[in-house]
Amino acid sequence: MTSTPAPAGTASTPAPTTRRIASLDVARGLAILGTFGTNVWIFTEPRGMVGYLDTVGAESLPIRVLQTLAQGKFLGLLSLMFGVGLAIQQASAARHERPWPGRYWRRALVLFLDGLVHFLLVAEFDVLMGYALVSFVVSAMLILRPRVRLRWAVACAALHLSVVALVSVGMTLERSGVGAGPEPARANPYADGSFWDLVLFRADHALLFRAETMFMIPLTIAMFLTGAALFQGGLFAPEGAALRRRMMWIGGVAAPVDLAIGIAGAPLGLAGPAVFVGRYAVAPLVALGLLALIAEFYQRRAVGRVGGALSNVGKTALSCYVLQNLIASALCYGWGLGLAARFGAEHRLVFTVAVYVGVMACLLAVSALWTRRFARGPIEMLMHRAA
Repeated sequence: MTSTPAPAGTASTPAPTTRRIASLDVARGLAILGTFGTNVWIFTEPRGMVGYLDTVGAESLPIRVLQTLAQGKFLGLLSLMFGVGLAIQQASAARHERPWPGRYWRRALVLFLDGLVHFLLVAEFDVLMGYALVSFVVSAMLILRPRVRLRWAVACAALHLSVVALVSVGMTLERSGVGAGPEPARANPYADGSFWDLVLFRADHALLFRAETMFMIPLTIAMFLTGAALFQGGLFAPEGAALRRRMMWIGGVAAPVDLAIGIAGAPLGLAGPAVFVGRYAVAPLVALGLLALIAEFYQRRAVGRVGGALSNVGKTALSCYVLQNLIASALCYGWGLGLAARFGAEHRLVFTVAVYVGVMACLLAVSALWTRRFARGPIEMLMHRAA
């Protein structure tokens, strides 16, 4: 990869890069806590990821509503924030007259290794490996002209939506009797296995568990490029009011559509396709509206107590992402307290809400204590030193 001097400006509206933007940290923090709102249902399922994939979208109405509210939207917000982060780092390189992408690949490599360890030891649904791979590509694409990047983003989004349509049709046909039957029951490593048993289970099924990562690469590229373009286009600047309104309109239209799809799928016998379309096609549009709403809300407001708590999580976002999954694993899996096997089946809703609230409270407390002394989280420090 060759490095070129970072362009001083790539958009008509100058991006605000000379000071830390409070709404960015709030958005990151909300994305981390919101992403756990999806993942917590995996932890509290007695059969872990395997059981979650069998039942998602077909649970009781209250569970479907809660799952739909989080499904895909905060992952989309997190993807947009990664793109914003790349644009900020490129702008920093331009201000200091450093080449871009320069040594950014070191950060991406550290992120990939962190994701690999996280995948094997903690969570088979890790997103960091995929983000690292995409950041290699997008960091180089940021030196292209905005119009060229827009074409790439549209092409990647179109490819992604085409695959979503094909897979959704296939899932619908399978429901009608076309396709493979359910796999036979196997031993449950989540409830009965040791920590090492789960590591081996993830390694043995790495291709299956990493399938979503590969499937989401076109969408992630599009979201990264979109996040970078929105930042460079002034989404967080006072001059970006019109852009924020457009994004909020998009999210406002997509949100009720997403909720309707998530709730109506099971009664229509289309639980799987409904979750798939909602998560991978509609939820990213809701994420655009969420980001614009946060940016607009903090244009003329102080961060405040709630925003400050979210900002602490945002400043330590990668570290909090790993920590929340580690805590939930220790609470729910058999190698820890094994609470999912005891309460996950009969008291799924109450148990899941309790785990979410407990882990969220822990993250808010730990991040508040950490940021009193350090500007970055431990994983963020490692990535910074690598570059």
